Amino acid sequence: MVQSIDVDGDRNTITRETGARKAADAAGADEAGYDSRRTLHRTASLKIPPVEPGVVGPCPVAPDALQGIKRQQTNPARWNGAAWPAFVAELRAAGVEVAESAATRGIFATDAGGTAYGMPHGVVVARSAVQVSALLKAAQAHRVPVTVRGGGLTTEGESVAYGGVLLDMTGMSRVLKIDAAGLTVRTEAGIYWHGLAEELRREGLDYLSAPLNMTSSVGGTLGVGGIDVNSARLGCSADQALALQVVTPTGEIVECSDSENAELFQRVILGYGQFGVITEATLRVRPYTPLSMHYYYYSSLSTAIEDLQMLDRNDASDYSGILTIMDCAVNLLVAFDSAEREAAFRANWEGRLRGYGEFGFALCMAGHYALRPWRIGEALYLLRRKQAVFPEFRRPEFHREGRMEDRTVVFSRAVWKHWGSRNMVIPDLATPADKFVEAVERGNAVCRKYFRHYTLYCVGIRLRPEHKPHYEMSCVPPGTEGWAYGCEFEPMIEGEVYSRDHFQSFKNAIYDIGVDMGASYYRFGGMMKGYIRRVFGDALVDRHLAMKRKADPAMILNRDVIF
Repeated sequence: MVQSIDVDGDRNTITRETGARKAADAAGADEAGYDSRRTLHRTASLKIPPVEPGVVGPCPVAPDALQGIKRQQTNPARWNGAAWPAFVAELRAAGVEVAESAATRGIFATDAGGTAYGMPHGVVVARSAVQVSALLKAAQAHRVPVTVRGGGLTTEGESVAYGGVLLDMTGMSRVLKIDAAGLTVRTEAGIYWHGLAEELRREGLDYLSAPLNMTSSVGGTLGVGGIDVNSARLGCSADQALALQVVTPTGEIVECSDSENAELFQRVILGYGQFGVITEATLRVRPYTPLSMHYYYYSSLSTAIEDLQMLDRNDASDYSGILTIMDCAVNLLVAFDSAEREAAFRANWEGRLRGYGEFGFALCMAGHYALRPWRIGEALYLLRRKQAVFPEFRRPEFHREGRMEDRTVVFSRAVWKHWGSRNMVIPDLATPADKFVEAVERGNAVCRKYFRHYTLYCVGIRLRPEHKPHYEMSCVPPGTEGWAYGCEFEPMIEGEVYSRDHFQSFKNAIYDIGVDMGASYYRFGGMMKGYIRRVFGDALVDRHLAMKRKADPAMILNRDVIF
């Protein structure tokens, strides 16, 4: 094929010739008689203006060419590293080890979300509050960004360093003191919750509430909230903190609580790492008990949520939550620490639930899909998913006499085995109780639009009136009383490949619901920090920003998370 293009003012003509090329005329052709080149003929009407060397010419793209194309949030700009050598020299003179090898830095290149990537200039493993203090003082002096990381379970890049120093808190993982009589524990903040549980179990104790994930750190959790299936009764993990040791952004080591340095305590709890590094925590604990789990199955999201909220309002269970396979199989989980509480539930509340047992739900679904044979693929997927996932919650090594020994291990194994992948994309919505059904149904519609398969996880959070200052500009929606409710919307990736823009568009669609409904989010930092002003308003954000600038003059601590 030969293609020629003529450009002549208003005219573009393209002619195509197929088959054998015409023999060239005797005056202009070579001996072979063929011309194998594409020719572009430019007329004098197409003028390219001269550009002086070193000068950027005019933009060839029309001003309105990109209108209507949504711009997605991207990684923050990388810190230029100008003061890095002097900063490292000061730290090493103070005896602080800084790892700068590519291999070490590469360990921390992303977080659990797997959509944000960055590399620190160096890594410091936390060893003591004194060492963290020296690091932060040097960082203030040289204006070096400090990114604090615990378990790295953020999903929006909050624990990813875009240059500067990454402070790995897992080096501070010791349990310092267990007070069995007073039901408290003092621990270093880098410890994972499952490590804390192992120490507590030796004393017949357990933590109150913590994320159902084995690699969540105590300090990181206290900074964002921490949701458990008993949070509707006991509150979030951050509510269990009695006192903290905090290293402020300027390097002061301060003990704080509701009665001592209360303002700092209020800002650090649920503060997303903006006002200090938590190095130690005193937490409330309780006697350890295994739990008895019950499952009720629904085909309606709204009905299941209404039943969940009924149980929470009436303190009818010790644990409650909803876990779904799309919106087709909705599972209400209810559990108990004691036989007495379980018996009271069966006598007073079980009959009011509108869900089915496993066998009854199977019959209901069989009838549903028998009338809809064109959806047999969905039915087969649900069956395969049930056969793969349900045994994880009943593994004999984690049960004794029908009671679950360690909910964190059971749920964490299931999450990473059946939901985990290279990308953990989990946008969420947190609302007051009366708005929750609408929020979940709207979010569910978004999930169906973007992904073939997905799961929803819903849970309530009992709010403590005395902790209202802690909840300001946090995952707790403004003005909420009694209970807040949260739902995570998690696509099932299942080996499929999606672009980063597809994930980001999905998250934006979920977060836009929150803006429209006046909700909040558990994960509103990092790549999604653009939503903070839209949700909380300029007045509140500017007030917190002023407090941040006062506490952190160089704005170096976790600077790419919120502000």
